[in-house]
Amino acid sequence: MADNHGNTPAAWTAVLIALAGFVVGGVGMMIEPISWVVFWVGVALVVVAAIAFGLMAKLGFHEPGH
Repeated sequence: MADNHGNTPAAWTAVLIALAGFVVGGVGMMIEPISWVVFWVGVALVVVAAIAFGLMAKLGFHEPGH
């Protein structure tokens, strides 16, 4: 297992964006009637989180001690 265990700026940024996406998607599912637009915005945020992680990792923000 890696020494940093995911404690890098890239990992934390991706987690925070993904968490926001899950919250937005969950709110979209709880609205009566279900708001599919809000749900898909949440899904898009999760995809953005993955892209942000990939970009930040390539920029060196997923290395220990950065």
